[in-house]
Amino acid sequence: MFPAKRFPQNPILATKDIRPSRPDFEVACVLNPGVFLFEGKTWLLLRVGERPVQKEGRISFPILQDDGTTGIQEFDKNDPALNLTDPRMVGYHDKMYLSTLSHLRLVCSDDGIHFSESPDVPASIFGYGPLETYGIEDCRVSFFEDTYHLTYTQVSENGVGVGLMRTRDWRHFAREGMIMPPHNKDCALFEEKTGGKYYCLHRPSGIDLGGNFIWIASSFDLLHWGYHQCILQTREGWWDSARVGAGAAPIRTAEGWLALYHGADHANRYGLGAMLLDLRNPSKVLARSHHPIFEPVADYELTGFFGNVVFSNGHLVDGDQITMYYGASDEVICGATLSIQDILLDITKTA
Repeated sequence: MFPAKRFPQNPILATKDIRPSRPDFEVACVLNPGVFLFEGKTWLLLRVGERPVQKEGRISFPILQDDGTTGIQEFDKNDPALNLTDPRMVGYHDKMYLSTLSHLRLVCSDDGIHFSESPDVPASIFGYGPLETYGIEDCRVSFFEDTYHLTYTQVSENGVGVGLMRTRDWRHFAREGMIMPPHNKDCALFEEKTGGKYYCLHRPSGIDLGGNFIWIASSFDLLHWGYHQCILQTREGWWDSARVGAGAAPIRTAEGWLALYHGADHANRYGLGAMLLDLRNPSKVLARSHHPIFEPVADYELTGFFGNVVFSNGHLVDGDQITMYYGASDEVICGATLSIQDILLDITKTA
């Protein structure tokens, strides 16, 4: 097992610790936080999945309207047209919905372990408009040019794409709209330019051709992206056989850009791996994990709303140490520390 150290206090947050955004809702899942430092504190930008308090024999879930209000869909669980095989989804006839509506929630900490909401900033960021009617999810936070850049997943019946927001004070936000059209997600911005251009990792999804692979793109303005290249594919028979996707912003090291990524197999077991990209040409992969550097083994990672999952899109770096915050089983938030040099040694010796 790779020598990652889980926080002894894990889980550090659970659904019971998160207040619902309205009294008739319940928090069904909390997961996959973006992470950043601000005003001397550690902050998590949580994804919070909510739904109406459930009634016996019924399934109900919220959908945002274009005007920002929330509508409720409700079905009889015995309806033969209903498909509830995946707890994350609700299928009805030929249409698919999400079982929860996600928004982003800010919490902060003085010690990086005990988190709570702050009265000094807005606690929640909700979806808005026709591209976010099914919610907003899994935000990565990259800090550069004195600005926090938020890349997140926009979900609606139109599809799944990547949105961009920017802020300097976490009180005022510029919503830049969709920067990667459907189907796309898992977008992580590099925190400095290379060759005068911005770079990002992202994941378009092929249906009949291609798959859930990691791509790289570049831009001169963060809004218009081009020069797309596929740099990391799934590997049949491996731990990352079904899908791969970028984690948080890649980390600059002397050996190259170190990027953590998630991978899942066909049984939907999620682990974390790493890849090393060339500093001058980040589309060139120098090394890649042969086995997970982090995988679900603790009880709170194995069982929950959607079990057997560890998923990270946020970390802090201090010298050689990565402090990684991650969602486990879509139900709790946890922390772990890893060594950059340990990861580099592990992936380069097996490259």
